[in-house]
Amino acid sequence: MKKIFLLIVGLIAIIGGYVGWQIFGPTIKEPTGKYLYIHTGSNYNDVKELLINENIINGNFFFDKLAKKAAYPNNVKAGRYEIKDGLSVYNLVKMLKSGRQSPVKLVINKLRTKEDLASKISQNFECDSSSVMDFLNNADSLQTYKLDTNTAITAVIPNTYLINWNNNFKKIFTKLYNEQQIFWNKERTQKAALKNLTPSQIYTMASIVEEETNKAEDKPLIASVYTNRIAQGQKLEADPTVKFAMKNFGLKRILYGHLKYDSPYNTYMHTGLPPGPICTPSTKTIDAVLDAPKTDYLFFVAKPSFNGYSNFAATYAQHQIFAKQYQQALDSLIRSKQ
Repeated sequence: MKKIFLLIVGLIAIIGGYVGWQIFGPTIKEPTGKYLYIHTGSNYNDVKELLINENIINGNFFFDKLAKKAAYPNNVKAGRYEIKDGLSVYNLVKMLKSGRQSPVKLVINKLRTKEDLASKISQNFECDSSSVMDFLNNADSLQTYKLDTNTAITAVIPNTYLINWNNNFKKIFTKLYNEQQIFWNKERTQKAALKNLTPSQIYTMASIVEEETNKAEDKPLIASVYTNRIAQGQKLEADPTVKFAMKNFGLKRILYGHLKYDSPYNTYMHTGLPPGPICTPSTKTIDAVLDAPKTDYLFFVAKPSFNGYSNFAATYAQHQIFAKQYQQALDSLIRSKQ
């Protein structure tokens, strides 16, 4: 009798240990790509199927029991969940029930078009590119932010953002817009006003400067050229605006025929700034425009040394000298490669 009792106790201990291991032990496997994506509208059965198909759990018996006890089946929350090797079923259920997802680290550097932004968003979030474009091309949607279809991109300040994967684009855009409002603090807003420009116009000018050069020392000087041209009612005649207008960013040289391309973004045809930015300029470039010195420069052209810097001139006569030097150096370089 005593042996039977000990056998039963032993069996109970073994079963208890097994159950405890299945519930609290490190039985969870990390999925391919590290994350579990639960789409908006998914139900409990969808989640179980995902967990099994991704080999995160090796069976749904214990997960099912714990999930039902935690009332998870009626509280499925969409999101991007980081699943690590060694997690327990208990902690998995707890995480999913609480909706404790891992936000996406969205890194925005230079983007040129709304399509570029839509592509980046669709690659990183649940919403697709068509929904992004629908929003960015909808005047009514943008009116809430005091933006239009041309200025929408001014809400995007290049930076790193933490945003939940299942957010729709309106929430994502609101996050970007709110960060942009913080960026345009009192000091920056006042600097823009001193140049008789709005933050949106500063952003647009910075986008042209961004495309003109990657030399930090030249950026404020190029901005001063554009500021002076605007003040004198001259056309900006900025080559990057032609590339943007044509949506041909691979153009190496702007030819006379390109200058006649009919677009409100072509600053060879239209006076003043274009109706919106031609890229998302860095914060350093925006600040370079805000801090641009007062100069009498009206022209600039690349230096003949091809070091990436420019020569600046206040008169057309001086500009012609610099331009001729550059053209001669360019012709010589071309001949040397033939």
